[in-house]
Amino acid sequence: MGRRRQAVTIRHVASEAGVSLQTVSRVINNESNVRPEMRARVQGAIDKLGYVPSIAAQRMSGSRSYLILALNDRDRTIADWRARQGADWIDQMLLGGMLTCAEHGYRMIFELVDTHSDHVERELAGIVAALQPDGVVLTPPHSDNAQIVAFLAGKHIPFARIGSLGEGGGIALTMDDEAAAGMATRYLADLGHRRIALIGGNREYHVSDWRIDGWRSAMAEAGLPTDGLLAEGDFSYASGEAAAQALLGRAERPTAIIASNDQMALATLETARAMGIAIPADLSLISFDNTPIVRFSQPALTAVDQPIAATVARAVERLIAAGNGEDEGGHEVIPATLVPRDSVAPPR
Repeated sequence: MGRRRQAVTIRHVASEAGVSLQTVSRVINNESNVRPEMRARVQGAIDKLGYVPSIAAQRMSGSRSYLILALNDRDRTIADWRARQGADWIDQMLLGGMLTCAEHGYRMIFELVDTHSDHVERELAGIVAALQPDGVVLTPPHSDNAQIVAFLAGKHIPFARIGSLGEGGGIALTMDDEAAAGMATRYLADLGHRRIALIGGNREYHVSDWRIDGWRSAMAEAGLPTDGLLAEGDFSYASGEAAAQALLGRAERPTAIIASNDQMALATLETARAMGIAIPADLSLISFDNTPIVRFSQPALTAVDQPIAATVARAVERLIAAGNGEDEGGHEVIPATLVPRDSVAPPR
């Protein structure tokens, strides 16, 4: 049996180049305090041996870990995974984050944290101590959790806040939910709809209020009333059912509904079907999220597509820039788009 080929390590590179391990580490980390001729010698050894730097080698300099930590809400994530209902927030977050990390020689580590726990700081402290991340991506509701934000700020760890404009620092990135809700509302109004309802989401998430604000603003611009056309939901299927029943049970029911996520939109679709209301002939329906499941509903749902992958990718880029002292700060918007399908038509 042939011997397994030995992996090339940083020690092999140092021996080939005739330099110290620390010098090789400085070259790998692209540090400035290396003479050009020494850099060329080390790079030549790397090229000759086919060496691929590992995170352990990169961390030898002690200046950074080359790890970006992404945090998501434990309860909601586990509930979505167990339900297996097609939610792909995590998939899109990892798609954007992991690919961008790889482009820059970083790795993304994904952790679940209970934002409602009294021990959230202790839990986060353990994660940070073990991983020593160079930056942290916070998703809702963590991005508005004052304890988490204060902890990271106190540790001087760069962090990006997705879907938040709250106080406490950090890099703010939003998908302009207010503008997206306005876009969906105007799309329906331009088709002739006058009674356009909205099913709101969990008010713990700021995006829910932003979507309500965008809907209200667009309705006002079009000179349309909103009284009796806002129903509260919490992003769950059951809350979507209750909201749809309340809206569609009115004497003067809406001719169009915008639901603040796909689960509530699917609940509205089934509720309307059970009440003998045809979509889109009797009721137009638009959803937020654009997860895979809405493409296969009957009819396929028109949806606001949230650029989750692009937003997290940009968060990673800015965290890496912040670690290099190059990020200028400020709020950044990654705009959403509307994907027309078969669930929208002009009113009768």
